[in-house]
Amino acid sequence: MTAQQQKVAVITASDSGIGKTCALMLAEQGFDIGITWRSDDQGGEDTARQVRNMGRRAERVQMDLSDPQQGGKALQTLIDRLGRIDVLVNNAGTNAKADFLATSFEDWRNVFAVDVDGAFVCGQIAARRMVEQGEGGRIINITSVHEHTPLPDSTAYTAAKHALGGLTKSMALSLLPHKILVNAVAPGAIATPMNNMSNEDAQTTKIPEIPAGRPGDTREIASMVVWLCSEWSTYTTGQSFIIDGGFMLANPQFRGYDNT
Repeated sequence: MTAQQQKVAVITASDSGIGKTCALMLAEQGFDIGITWRSDDQGGEDTARQVRNMGRRAERVQMDLSDPQQGGKALQTLIDRLGRIDVLVNNAGTNAKADFLATSFEDWRNVFAVDVDGAFVCGQIAARRMVEQGEGGRIINITSVHEHTPLPDSTAYTAAKHALGGLTKSMALSLLPHKILVNAVAPGAIATPMNNMSNEDAQTTKIPEIPAGRPGDTREIASMVVWLCSEWSTYTTGQSFIIDGGFMLANPQFRGYDNT
């Protein structure tokens, strides 16, 4: 990349939580930022304001990946506004809490539409533009510890996150000849607005079931994303980085079947 070409990162669902922190930390590293939001217009605007206060450009667009192809059009609009794309962070996701027997096909399809189909469509659009640019790029898929271990009573979510992990590996092998590196970041319990917490709560909230004893700070996730976008991660692709305070070592969510 020449000195005249400004690096651009697009982060889906960057109106709050992990996505917002990724946007702000990448802006600190000199990226112009593309922001997407589904329902929180104010949150998206607040992210954009903070990015601009750092002296970086911010563009934003509403995106609803329950219709992945329409969501892809929104991403294309954002890329066109920014002029290029060097990093895509597929952060948007949804869940439908229900055990296997209680999961409706409608809920199953909606979770897969957002968590898997959306990442596929957005990843393909971004990768094709990166190939055209001829300078490589990075795609980071935000999965979950439940890419690796089931979440009780969340059949669709567990299956979708496992699928996104597999997609990450396939993308990595396919895109490596184009110098596009693809990795996943798999968070455990994180102090986000979705969990009715903020970063400050990460140091004060106790979760004794997790070996670290607390939830994670969004910056502990975003800093890994930033590293994966750095010059020192060029030997890394197709990996899933678990950041979970030791949750996977214990996985306390499952209890034995009572057959009495």
